[in-house]
Amino acid sequence: MVRDVVIIGSGPAGYTAAVYTGRAQLNPMVFAGANSGGQLMMTTDVENYPGFPEGIMGPELMENFRKQAERFGAEIHYEDVIEVDFSSRPYKIKSTAQEVEAKTVIISTGATAKLLGLESESRLMGHGVSTCATCDGFFFRGQEIAVVGGGDSAMEEAVFLTKFADKVTVIHRRGELRASKIMQQKAFDNPKVEFMWHSTITEVLEEDGKVSGVEVENLESGDRSTLPLTGVFVAIGHTPNTALFEGQLDLHDNGYIKTDVTRTSVEGVFACGDVQDFTYRQAITAAGSGCAAAIDAERWIEHQEG
Repeated sequence: MVRDVVIIGSGPAGYTAAVYTGRAQLNPMVFAGANSGGQLMMTTDVENYPGFPEGIMGPELMENFRKQAERFGAEIHYEDVIEVDFSSRPYKIKSTAQEVEAKTVIISTGATAKLLGLESESRLMGHGVSTCATCDGFFFRGQEIAVVGGGDSAMEEAVFLTKFADKVTVIHRRGELRASKIMQQKAFDNPKVEFMWHSTITEVLEEDGKVSGVEVENLESGDRSTLPLTGVFVAIGHTPNTALFEGQLDLHDNGYIKTDVTRTSVEGVFACGDVQDFTYRQAITAAGSGCAAAIDAERWIEHQEG
């Protein structure tokens, strides 16, 4: 049987696409992946998603998305897709457990924040360690925090966080920033931003299950010091989850899928959420693009079938 639509990936984009295609009677099949739910599964309080005045936990929000998708007939499989073939229609999608064919495919595999690779960092994710200043900055009012990185996104986050934090220390492994001159100047001019050059975090320190500081090593002298703080924002970039689509779809130089709204370079294949958005990267924008991809897929099928 050829499916009307197969959705690869979950998260706000994939599950929203499933809700809309389900309501359109397209019986969507969702490959949610072994680790379903996207980046929100690593967050605690989500306070900026509309409709939840008291906030909601990230995993709970994703559970609600999933239940709503299933209510409208989405068939969800917790398997990773390991191979796709978009060279001819119907398109072929192979997971760790099965192979299916589809008239249309919606890709919502998201992006993964690059991390330092410390065990303490992953353990304290959502408990003082974050990869999103826009999402979590509000929780650090009147506190002292650190931003790791030296590019535009790190400077943007550092300056943004000064709206809430009393002090933001930028920890960078080099002696100069990679950020654009204008972003560097904004950070240098902000009295709340300080810099630790030639430095890297070797350990995130913990007290009562929350971040209490970081151990920092100076890469030139080898000296180690402890910096007391309550938050660590890791801003060393994101990696789009697009390895599966290399050679099948047109990608930007940074690896994100090129889209015209949600349409990819292959007719009938659509992409939504963080796998094609390296500007906003918010749950609400991902959900919106999931809705758009679903409507685009529905209209594409109608057009093909006359």
